[in-house]
Amino acid sequence: MLASAGVPHRLEPWGEAWTLSVPEEEVGRAREALEAFDAEERAPVRPPVVADRPVPWVLGVGVGLLLIEGFVVTGPATAASRWFERGAAMAGLMRAELWRSVTALLLHVDVAHIAGNALATAVLLPAVAQRLGAGAGLLLVLLAGAVGNVLAAMIHSPGHAAVGASTATFAAIGMLGVLRFCSGSAGEHRRWKSWTVPAASLLLLAFLGAGRGADVLAHVTGFASGAVFGLVGAVRRQPRGLALQWTFGALAAAIVAACWLRAFVW
Repeated sequence: MLASAGVPHRLEPWGEAWTLSVPEEEVGRAREALEAFDAEERAPVRPPVVADRPVPWVLGVGVGLLLIEGFVVTGPATAASRWFERGAAMAGLMRAELWRSVTALLLHVDVAHIAGNALATAVLLPAVAQRLGAGAGLLLVLLAGAVGNVLAAMIHSPGHAAVGASTATFAAIGMLGVLRFCSGSAGEHRRWKSWTVPAASLLLLAFLGAGRGADVLAHVTGFASGAVFGLVGAVRRQPRGLALQWTFGALAAAIVAACWLRAFVW
């Protein structure tokens, strides 16, 4: 300790003990250095605090219930449904009526359709929100789902129509895959493990998103757009501040409201 402080000293045996000698003019400095060392040794060692972010299940369940409530209002797909006429993702109209990319996410064909998407939302959205924050996660999943609908409409024939939140749920799957992969640490074993989530996501896309009547193309484009948005989220990290998260959440709600207003009013 004295050597690191630059204090000249000499240590000599004295019976069964030792004698530490310093020049008289260095006694004060040596005492301060030794007392500081003793104080540091006596200080309790506190284990590092690991911040464990809780999984925001309430967000996923809440959005899932809102989807169900929306289905109660709009009802199933029928030939005379004004909601589906103005809000479905019609491929031929998408470029001129971009609001359809958002409104289509809130329309569902029947009870089984809404039940599956509400359950998927309740499971996947909290996982995204845990990594990006509740507001940012909700906003990015919404935007990625909308972009997925636009991309699918650009590839489909003009007469193709699609509805359902599954494009957004597959966007959440792609987003989670990229976020998990980008969070993998160095080391061969950890790098191998980081590939398991993207692989599992692709399996989900293959087995759950390619069922009878499913819009496979929209699932693929949703997955791809979610992966891109997930990469942005991984680079930017979780935005700090509760106020900022509330702002992102309010923006997501405002986008949905504005799109429905545009569909019926403007």
